[in-house]
Amino acid sequence: MRLIVDSGSTKTDWIALDTDNNVSFETQTQGLNPQVLTDQIIEERIVNNYDLYRQRKQVEQIYFYGAGCGTHPPRELLREVLQGIFPNAKIDVKEDTYAAVYATTSPNVESIVCILGTGSNCSHFDGEEVVQRITSLGYILMDDGSGNYYGRQLLRDYYFNKIPPELAKVFEDSFDLSSETIKTNLYKKPNPNTYLATFARFLIENKENEYSQNLIKKGFDLFARHQILQFENAKNLPLHFIGSIAFYLHDELKEVLQSLELTVGKILKKPIEGLVEHHRNNV
Repeated sequence: MRLIVDSGSTKTDWIALDTDNNVSFETQTQGLNPQVLTDQIIEERIVNNYDLYRQRKQVEQIYFYGAGCGTHPPRELLREVLQGIFPNAKIDVKEDTYAAVYATTSPNVESIVCILGTGSNCSHFDGEEVVQRITSLGYILMDDGSGNYYGRQLLRDYYFNKIPPELAKVFEDSFDLSSETIKTNLYKKPNPNTYLATFARFLIENKENEYSQNLIKKGFDLFARHQILQFENAKNLPLHFIGSIAFYLHDELKEVLQSLELTVGKILKKPIEGLVEHHRNNV
């Protein structure tokens, strides 16, 4: 049995393939970002899943693609946790960029592939190799245009009284915005990036408001200028996107990119189905 895994900071999709490449089971756990979670929390989130724990000894290969797996230490932490749970498996851990590339591109086709979900990143795919120009410093300093970026901006604008009063009232009715609740979630609980990203749905649900439009487009413009335009040939290549922010705000994303003379390719909410097809056909 092979496990194909796409892990973000918010949730993780698991699909098991049998020896005939048929789907044996599908399941989901919470996000498993090793940059923001301890090995104990990661292990707990996996072993508490009935399907995974019940069939852990039948798994022979794991292909894991995850947020927070861009450098060796978190990849090794995750690999060790997985090896302890799935003792008979060979384990391959890559960052989530590879999942986005495999899900949206074909071999030997050059493109730029971006993730706009809880976090954000951007890579160049030359048809064989994936290259990133920017080393991410995490959600506090990076992640323009992501869910946690928009959550952070919304909270700041709310407390600085920058959201129009009528919209601010809607925001108040949608979330617990007490300072103690916010500070507890940001500074005392795990996954502060995921917590921030929960506020992004407010922008999606109220995206017709002028304030929302301005904030959405500002985030996408920053992402394009800081990430995409680092690649000299960006205007000559298709841009593919993975993630809920890109998916639900695709009109605004296209408008910003077109204003910068960039060409939009595929926009997918999740890469898992394309990722499974890649492994069926190419691995």
